[in-house]
Amino acid sequence: MSSDNGQGGGGGAGEAAAPEQLALIRESVRKAKAPRAKPRTWRGAALAGQLPVARVLVDKGVLHLDRYFDYAVPAELDAEAQPGVRVRVRFGAGRGRVREGRREGGGLIDGFLVERLAASDYSGPLAALAQVVSPEPVLSPELLALARAVADRYAGSLADVLQLAVPPRSAKAEQRPSPEPLPPPRTPEAGSWARYEHGPGFLEALASGASPRAVWNALPGPEWGEELARAVAAALASGRGALVVVPDGRAAARVDAALTAVLGEGRHALLTADAGPQKRYQEWLAVRRGAVRAVVGTRAAMFAPVRDLGLVAVWDDGDDSHSEQHAPQPHARDVLLLRAAQDKCGFLMGGWSCTVEGAQLVESGWARPLAAGREQVRRAAPRVRTVGDQDLARDEAARAARLPSLAWQAVREGLRLGPVLVQVPRRGYVPRLACADCRAPARCGHCAGPLEARDGTGLECGWCGREEGAWHCPECGGFRLRAQVVGARRTAEELGRAFPAVPVRTSGREHVLDTVPGTPALVVSTPGAEPVAEGGYAAALLLDGWAMLGRPDLRAGEDALRRWIAAASLVRPQGDGGTVVVVAEPTLRPVQALVRWDPVGHAVRELAERAELGFPPVSRMAAVAGPGEAVAAFLGAVELPPEAEVLGPVPVPPTPAGRPRRPGGPPPGEHWERALIRVPPGRGTALASALKTAQAARMARGGGAGPPVWVRIDPLDIG
Repeated sequence: MSSDNGQGGGGGAGEAAAPEQLALIRESVRKAKAPRAKPRTWRGAALAGQLPVARVLVDKGVLHLDRYFDYAVPAELDAEAQPGVRVRVRFGAGRGRVREGRREGGGLIDGFLVERLAASDYSGPLAALAQVVSPEPVLSPELLALARAVADRYAGSLADVLQLAVPPRSAKAEQRPSPEPLPPPRTPEAGSWARYEHGPGFLEALASGASPRAVWNALPGPEWGEELARAVAAALASGRGALVVVPDGRAAARVDAALTAVLGEGRHALLTADAGPQKRYQEWLAVRRGAVRAVVGTRAAMFAPVRDLGLVAVWDDGDDSHSEQHAPQPHARDVLLLRAAQDKCGFLMGGWSCTVEGAQLVESGWARPLAAGREQVRRAAPRVRTVGDQDLARDEAARAARLPSLAWQAVREGLRLGPVLVQVPRRGYVPRLACADCRAPARCGHCAGPLEARDGTGLECGWCGREEGAWHCPECGGFRLRAQVVGARRTAEELGRAFPAVPVRTSGREHVLDTVPGTPALVVSTPGAEPVAEGGYAAALLLDGWAMLGRPDLRAGEDALRRWIAAASLVRPQGDGGTVVVVAEPTLRPVQALVRWDPVGHAVRELAERAELGFPPVSRMAAVAGPGEAVAAFLGAVELPPEAEVLGPVPVPPTPAGRPRRPGGPPPGEHWERALIRVPPGRGTALASALKTAQAARMARGGGAGPPVWVRIDPLDIG
């Protein structure tokens, strides 16, 4: 380098600069801190003088290693190695690899330091902590206790739950200071909560420091976001924190805007995946440090470390998005119930509809109902009209165009006033068998599971696999079955041809609209993707009701009603001309509940029926799925509670090539079987413990390398 630089006329300057550069380098070396030890065994290093043992949870999500491991704390890491911090340790070294009293070897693995101890109850030599990744404590005792409770409830490992609860680290986010916490806000006005009989009292109880628990049946309309924001403000006014979990980013954005309007800037955090890893971790740190006392977010926010919780709230708990897809697949509703019990805080479960779990909480007395009077409901809800099979049979227009005349009329009149919503079931809804006369679901006489027609060879139960040779309807005595669904793939095209001067917008899985203008337009949407219209929709068509009611799922009726009411709640009130037309048999229970706008009554009746038949949530269920031989071996090894009833195994529908794999479903090309295990109320903990113990023993014997066996507690898709 010197010879090259010395040619070209600048050699003298270069020679003069060289000593200065060397001097700067030497000065930098002298000022540099002593190099820290790399992540290794700390051979010969002195240990911490006090509490020299660190109890660590290693990030190994396998059940037979679901416990803490003790490590020695080097003196150099004493100050940073505090409970709650992220650490790296060497894991997997044997007893034979000991040098100078320390265990050596093993691979580096991440973990959390749970506590510091004066001595270990392990008799052998301890390996030393390899590294403190960050001095930022991210695992509080409260969060650890919650994660342990969730792991035990869902037969999972603590490490898997903490992967869901603690977001990945961002060094830049940790270096940024969080803002100073703001003083508690004033107690909010009741606002639209005055429409509910006990709404103002609920807010007053929160603001006074009490912990009320309620199941909230929200009135139709856009006010629900502001009402949630006022409940959060009431909890903050008492000097406590609040947490709201919603099903998707669109709902989170609405509550976020409402919280900003009610509380102002800087009092709450928004935790969604759309924010990006660094931004989300920065918001999460602000919550953990106590700079922010209120959180709204999607299901990952159910573990948000809000300090001094005063309220946990979940909106639309029947939405599938509240169920985590990663092991151990906890549901946001159940996690918030655990938090309410652990922190002794208020609880609010709200939605336009009502789930059976909500009805069970009210019936047990754990929560109180929070609803409006019937007159208030009639003023807020749109008019609902039905079109059944007999109407379709008499309707020439319906036979020719697959849409009844009443629907065409509702569209025509609605377009004069504003946009019209058309809800079309998404692809993949497969109907279950039902009585051809009264439409009652066809169920097994042994376990009351859904009957299926496999390969045209007769009827077979989808739960226990028993054949049903002499089925008849217990409701009307009929012997004929049906599984007919009116298709709706060309709905948008047909409506576009029928109303050529009206724009047609679509909202679905590929492209979901958030809002649409209040001008006349046809908005065709799949359930759950309905955009909000400015001023509300003038009318709504709910097509192909049998595609939703006929799904082979225990929750088909409840889910259909929830999706119908969610769409109808976006329609203007009856007094403003709002009309909803549902194409489904009017005598069915979910359809009647929609016409009367009585989702709570439907949930109460559904709960009573499930209690009589031994269905969840009255009973507790678990699903065991995998290759047939592996499932049989697992069921033979597990020590189930004596009250447990095993249903099946039965074949699991294969996963088509190119389609996403469902939770608990087989990989494409593989054939699995599934068994359901049912226990009576109060035995769910024993069932989860038995399944977890059996799965841990299987993995410890090396079964993790063999055929997989999936264990799921309270699966949503039990048939």
